[in-house]
Amino acid sequence: METIEKYYQVDRREISFLKFIFEAYDGIAVLTTIDAKSGRIVLKIPPGCEADADALITDMKKNIMIEPVIN
Repeated sequence: METIEKYYQVDRREISFLKFIFEAYDGIAVLTTIDAKSGRIVLKIPPGCEADADALITDMKKNIMIEPVIN
């Protein structure tokens, strides 16, 4: 199975919080920090979990700056 990678620009102060949230939802996605200074992250999403990961991101956008980045 191949994971789907989605890149985001986030508020760098929120990276650890976001990582904690995705870890709490076991198996939805793995968050990896690309550049902590600029707030770039990548979500590695297993097949079948895209809708759940997207819903979680959409919900968190209400309180945290999260913008998709085309890589």
